[in-house]
Amino acid sequence: MNQHIADRVRFLRAFAANPRQVGAILPTSRYAVRDMLDLGDVPGADLVVELGAGTGVQTSEILARMRPDARLVALEIDPALARLLEKRIDDPRLQVVADSAEHLDKHLDGRLADVLVCALPFTSLESGLRRRILDSLPRALAPRGVALVIQYSPLIQSELRRLFPSVRRRISVLNVPPAFLFACSREADATT
Repeated sequence: MNQHIADRVRFLRAFAANPRQVGAILPTSRYAVRDMLDLGDVPGADLVVELGAGTGVQTSEILARMRPDARLVALEIDPALARLLEKRIDDPRLQVVADSAEHLDKHLDGRLADVLVCALPFTSLESGLRRRILDSLPRALAPRGVALVIQYSPLIQSELRRLFPSVRRRISVLNVPPAFLFACSREADATT
């Protein structure tokens, strides 16, 4: 079985075990990931944070764009997927953390992310957990940083606008289902 099919099977198993936590039956397409990453300055970032690393589709694309001296902290709540990611990607810039995104602060050593990539299924998370994670995003972001959020529904946009003065939206149609991409900034002068 090739890696692409194996990853889909792993992802489907993770979804079947905990659908609210995984939120989709298939990993995000590379096209949607590339569209999302185009909304931020990954090559210029010192620290990139990834929430919901899954099987590493986003992780690989992020690392491909990062400088040799940058750092990527990737959180994945599913321990099996986190182990797979550690085993699959041997890159000294990558730190894989098997933990919930709500505990992000304790894994950043006081640093702030220049780019924060978030693939968490917000619309399927319990409301209290969703709010705690969303509220932590601006606190984890450097003043000129950007939070890149990918969702399969536009419903999260109003919550993002509550937290960020600037929220840009793009739709990636080369994904099943089409993906809603949000670029959120703490700076109000960005295009909304």
